[in-house]
Amino acid sequence: MREVSFGQYYPSRSFVHRLDPRTKILFLIVYIAAIFTADTFWALGACALVFLAVVIFSGVPLTSLLKSVKGVLFLLLFTAVLNLFFYAGDEGAQPLFQWGIIEIWEGGVIFTAFLIVRLMLLVLGSAVLTLTTTPVSLTDGIESLLTPLKWVKFPVHELALIMSIALRFIPILTDETSRIMNAQKARGADFETGGLFKRVKAVVPVLIPLLISAFRRADELGDAMDARCYSGSKVRTKYKKLSFGWRDILAWLVGAALLAGVILLRIYLPAVL
Repeated sequence: MREVSFGQYYPSRSFVHRLDPRTKILFLIVYIAAIFTADTFWALGACALVFLAVVIFSGVPLTSLLKSVKGVLFLLLFTAVLNLFFYAGDEGAQPLFQWGIIEIWEGGVIFTAFLIVRLMLLVLGSAVLTLTTTPVSLTDGIESLLTPLKWVKFPVHELALIMSIALRFIPILTDETSRIMNAQKARGADFETGGLFKRVKAVVPVLIPLLISAFRRADELGDAMDARCYSGSKVRTKYKKLSFGWRDILAWLVGAALLAGVILLRIYLPAVL
């Protein structure tokens, strides 16, 4: 579980690291919109090329990004199996493989491959944001983008802080879970053998100390914030103010070009779905 990279920060001075956090958040939104707008492999290929370019300019090792897929690997496999066996595609199509009640159609194979690529690009693109942005910068970026909501007395700063803390606690809790499981294994617990229900039952003793540890960390974090006289967004100033630069303008152009290109491909190329 320590190898799960989502929520962790990879320190560097790359092009992507130096982007304004607001630019990275907006670029991710545009990137996700392009992925879900794409309905052909050509459009997904364009999204993949932009993703590879971002990875190259971020300096983040590709292996660190691939580790983020482990957290949703079960979801990917489950979704792939469902679509592979239960999606037939066009009406009247003949199955490629049939054994009893199990049937696999060509449309199901194409749709499954398309869906897996789409989900992987989505997860990997989201992981780049957390790997190249510190929790503090991410909080400032979210708060700045949600500033208009302050006009309706919405607690923007508190919401941004909660989201940032939640992201930061992902690697902490995964590391804590691994430590507790190792301690349980040293006392004779078995998490790797037996059926599904036996494994689930073996994990139950891990949840109680994990919850206790999470509440203890939350209490310590609250005490630390109180000791530093934290009072929310009231009369708070910024040590480092966010500002856009030429890198951000270039990122906006790339994002706009990607979304426009995907829309044009959707219009002029037939869909695979």
